[in-house]
Amino acid sequence: MTDYETKDGDETASPGDRNAKYWLDCISDAQKFFAFWNEKSDSIDKLYADLKRMAAINADREYKMFWANLEVLKPAMYSRAPVPVVVPRWTDQKELPRKASEMLERALILNFEEIDIDTIMLQVRDDLAAVGRGIAWVRLEEADGGDRNVIDHLDRADFLHEPARKWAEVGWVAKRAWLTREQVRARFGDEIAQSIKLKKPKDAKGEVQIPDYKGESKAEVWEIWSKMRGLVVWVSPGVEEVLDARDPYLKLDKFFPCPKPAYATVERRSLVPVPDFYYYRDQLEEINELTARISSLAEALKLKGFYPSGAGDLAEAIEAALKDTSNNARLIPVANYQNLGGASLRDSVVWLPIVEVANTITSLVALRRQLIDDVYQISGISDIMRGATDPEETLGAQRLKSQYGSIRIRDRQSELVRFARDLTRISAEIMAENYTPRQFADVAQMDLPTEADIAGRVKALGQQALAYLESPEGQELQQNPEALTKAKAQMNGQIQQLQATVTMEKIVDLLREQRIRPFVLEIETDSTIQPDENAEKASRTEFLGALSGAMQQLVPLVAQQPATAPFAAETLKFAVAPFRAGRALAGAIEQFAETVKNQALQAQQSPQSSPEQIKAQQEDKKLALDKQKHDDEIAVRRQEIAHRQRLEARQARADAELAQVDPTGESEPAQALPSAYSQQEMLEQLAAGQLQIAGAIGQLAQAIAAPKSVTTPDGRIYTTAPARMN
Repeated sequence: MTDYETKDGDETASPGDRNAKYWLDCISDAQKFFAFWNEKSDSIDKLYADLKRMAAINADREYKMFWANLEVLKPAMYSRAPVPVVVPRWTDQKELPRKASEMLERALILNFEEIDIDTIMLQVRDDLAAVGRGIAWVRLEEADGGDRNVIDHLDRADFLHEPARKWAEVGWVAKRAWLTREQVRARFGDEIAQSIKLKKPKDAKGEVQIPDYKGESKAEVWEIWSKMRGLVVWVSPGVEEVLDARDPYLKLDKFFPCPKPAYATVERRSLVPVPDFYYYRDQLEEINELTARISSLAEALKLKGFYPSGAGDLAEAIEAALKDTSNNARLIPVANYQNLGGASLRDSVVWLPIVEVANTITSLVALRRQLIDDVYQISGISDIMRGATDPEETLGAQRLKSQYGSIRIRDRQSELVRFARDLTRISAEIMAENYTPRQFADVAQMDLPTEADIAGRVKALGQQALAYLESPEGQELQQNPEALTKAKAQMNGQIQQLQATVTMEKIVDLLREQRIRPFVLEIETDSTIQPDENAEKASRTEFLGALSGAMQQLVPLVAQQPATAPFAAETLKFAVAPFRAGRALAGAIEQFAETVKNQALQAQQSPQSSPEQIKAQQEDKKLALDKQKHDDEIAVRRQEIAHRQRLEARQARADAELAQVDPTGESEPAQALPSAYSQQEMLEQLAAGQLQIAGAIGQLAQAIAAPKSVTTPDGRIYTTAPARMN
């Protein structure tokens, strides 16, 4: 058994009991396994930025090649925060998946802004570029307004996992936290808080994390997520019992609350990172050595010479000339001019040779330049990425260099995009499982009804229907079975439409259905790489061209054949699918196709009329109005006759009753009965009212029957045919 294998066969260290030895052994073995990588990573961190070493007066001269490389690579690997993108997985999804994806996307965007996802991704990027691995941890934090999704960047010393050949074989992951005694008491209780040991926070090698800072002592607590055993365990070195053990409090598809770390290069059949620094460390050391030599030779590159000391005046004049540092021309008088050797200063002063030193420095600079080019070849940083270009190069050559440089770091870019996508998916799972409908409504800012709202609307609709049936119009409707059946069907249709409305509860139920959610929603992020402005403009232009070209062909087709609207919508989606903006337009495309379909159906139902048809329609309208007026007059006369007959019958019954009371006939007629004059007056008033009603009905019929013009989206004008009166 190697020093990092877990002791599954050790019966005395069973994870099922309260003994913490099993889990502490797992932590200790993993720390030993990654100790060498952590040690080398510490050296790389100091090489990248060590203020004390770099600021020392007697420090060796260095060429800061490693720092410069990372500063070029880091923004090329990641330069902008990821934006969550949640869309229905299939284009034929209806309103519920679209609303659910929109709500979850809004919630994720707001959450990422609150937790500052950009800072977290920058820290992960820096770890990936420098030491070959970056990691973050997702957790659920209790807040006043409800639980809140939080993402933490983890230092490499605070994250461990089971050593394995590939990430799929990892059985457990662990996160270390340094807690004060009060935090331990609030989380695990008073008994554990009194027994736990406090110490200065230490790194992976057991050294104090901040040597020159005397801060508060804290407790070292490891949170272990074991996928194989389905447990979450908290342990602390020096404490024999586990602090806590429970079932996972987060329901996640991949179990772990962290994505697979962002890796640069790993050892074959292992998950031990290999920092890129060690692939060109030899060249960096040679570059620094040449830099030190060039610096030393430059110190020796000084103009020195000898002159005869016999003549004092001449020596003083030469010394004064050498000490003069002004840029102006100057003449120095010499008393014994003949001692200059026949007016030749070269014959009087002998200079030390410096040409050899200068040639040596030139050779060293050329050699260092070659080593720098070797580093660029190994690291994949082309000159175009560093902003260095040759004015004589063609545009094709510069694009080739840029493409070559981007290809070399494309794996790093893709790794960070994958890491951001996994963080987004874990965050989406946590929010879908734990956020309440009220929280979703607050963060998404979507005006959606609740089930209670729909139930209230259905109840109000039923009350309105009952009130109508009790009214005279409703009672008259009940006497007409055909009209009553039609009204009931219309009522049921309205109720079904209300019940099919997308509510907040339906969306939350869909998001919490873990078995269905991955098959309905697709969760991604946009690119984390700084876009090329020219490429972005070209892409948008190409997108608009593809969209407009497809619409020009499909809109007339739908206008002529409304049944082709679904086909047109799918064709438009296919045309814009390769573009990023096309995914967000899926719902709008379907709505647009439905609108064009409805307009086409209306246009077909109301075809364009010729002048002869319009004239015939007007004649039909006049005949219909005359017939309606004649029918109204006959109806009024019939009502008058029926009313007169009822009055005469009532008068006859009254006379008969009066004759029975007073057989002599001497009594006065009953004053409550209407006279013949009042009866005639009532008939005339009734006839006038009926005529007014008939006139109003005729005006309404004329307004309905009047022809109307309808303009379609393609500019055609259609005239509606007048309605025929029965």
